[in-house]
Amino acid sequence: MNLEYFIAKKVAEANKKSFSRRIIRIAIAAIAVCLAVMIGATAMISGFKKEISDKIFGFNGHIQITALGQNSSSVALETVPIDKDQDFYPQIADIEQLNYPAKREIFGFQLLGEYEATTKGGIKHIQVYALKPGIIKTKQAIEGIVLKGVGKDYDWEFINQFLQSGELLNLHADKEERGIMISQQTADRLDVEVGKSFTVYFIQGQTQIPRKLKVKGIYKTGLGDFDKGFALVDIRFLQQLNKWTPNQVGGFEIFLDDLDDLDVMTEYVYLEELPSNLAGENIKKILPSLFGWLDFQDINEVVILSMMIAVCVINMITALLILILERTNMIGILKAIGAKDWTIRKVFLYHAAYIIGLGLLWGNIIGIGFCLLEDYFHFIKLSEENYYLSYAPIDLQMGTILALNIGTLLLTVTFLIIPTYLITKISPVKAIRFN
Repeated sequence: MNLEYFIAKKVAEANKKSFSRRIIRIAIAAIAVCLAVMIGATAMISGFKKEISDKIFGFNGHIQITALGQNSSSVALETVPIDKDQDFYPQIADIEQLNYPAKREIFGFQLLGEYEATTKGGIKHIQVYALKPGIIKTKQAIEGIVLKGVGKDYDWEFINQFLQSGELLNLHADKEERGIMISQQTADRLDVEVGKSFTVYFIQGQTQIPRKLKVKGIYKTGLGDFDKGFALVDIRFLQQLNKWTPNQVGGFEIFLDDLDDLDVMTEYVYLEELPSNLAGENIKKILPSLFGWLDFQDINEVVILSMMIAVCVINMITALLILILERTNMIGILKAIGAKDWTIRKVFLYHAAYIIGLGLLWGNIIGIGFCLLEDYFHFIKLSEENYYLSYAPIDLQMGTILALNIGTLLLTVTFLIIPTYLITKISPVKAIRFN
């Protein structure tokens, strides 16, 4: 039998009627609250980043292929025509997992040598597109807009889930679709609804070219910049307007199975699949400020976790010191019968681990319960204009929860080794006499 564990168990049972009972309860409550906050914070931040990323990638794709030399610093520029007939289109969508050389890392430091890694997924879909800026004019307002032309290969899954009214564009008819899909934000500013028509003016050199389009559908993604600045039309409409041939498009959008493969797939597509006159770039490079803002959330996560761990450690140190002082007589007796200092210190570390375990149990119940309620009821509301979401999203990952539990337990117990050093300073004679 483990002697230290046996004594710690008896001490824990005796503490139910001791002075330190209230201190122990406070320590358990503190750990429970801290873990619950950490679970909630990580789930919300992960959910927030995932939802925003999915929306951005759903609207623009993961990788964009355009003419070489075209400025991709802004997705709102008019595209330069390229040939639709390419060796990679549409066969590139058949690519599944790829093997690639990768470097091993430990705590962010790269080690010497490489190993063969495999991507988590492959290429999910590829579709053509074109962009054309214009000006919408109605009786009530004038609005600048960028028309995004899409073709028969367009994946409507993303837009369909945000459709507010109307219907999707009919791109499979023999004749080009003269309809347009606009965002709810644009519809409100222009005071138009499904079925209404308005005129869009395009600038060709020094000439204004007016075209009338009918509102076929209204969507709301929550992405303010995209909802405000973009609308969807038939790519054949833009081809006719730009006097392109049916085989000329503005570019290609590639969608991946897994976001973690973004950098590897971008490099592969650019180096292995594209001809010399085309360039491929992922959306993170095209919109660095937006993704930089998302990456900044990682700093917030680190700050929250650090603060919560610090609270756990401070509370447990306080509780452990009180337990040691309360058990001074027991420590003296154990020393008198020959127990070593480290043996006695382990008794209190076992006791502390038991207290931390109770706190973690309640913390998991509170934290996971809160996340499940938020995921179902969405009672935490956000300003969609500022955060692109109307509620706080939740992304519960069991691996993260397990890591938080193990990390909290190990870090707290490790720091508690320091205050147990007080035991070595207790004299058996004085401790027993004090009793």
